[in-house]
Amino acid sequence: MACCRALVIEDEYFLAKDLEDVLRSFGVEVIALVGDLDEALDHVARGGFEFAVVDINLRGRVAYRVADELKRQRVPFVFSTGYGARVIPVRFADVMVWEKPFRKLEVARDVPRLCQRAA
Repeated sequence: MACCRALVIEDEYFLAKDLEDVLRSFGVEVIALVGDLDEALDHVARGGFEFAVVDINLRGRVAYRVADELKRQRVPFVFSTGYGARVIPVRFADVMVWEKPFRKLEVARDVPRLCQRAA
């Protein structure tokens, strides 16, 4: 997994840093921590990562546009949310969800699948 790169889209700085540390502990290179919807869309357009972690609520703006673009590009991603899976539209039923606070075992289980799907 050392060659697997991730984009972390999370507006809470300390949660983003914690997630970055967890991902790095599994050999994932985090290319950027992004907390703004427009900046996230720019990063997605530029690429350079194999999967993304997408916080659903970015400073009061819903990030489904980012998720739609990732799906269009066939880039694997996982939603991160404190609201639970019930808030996610049905069009994303196949997307994994990490509920906050992040559980290291859950991340450990899913990261290999995300990296493998990206290969």
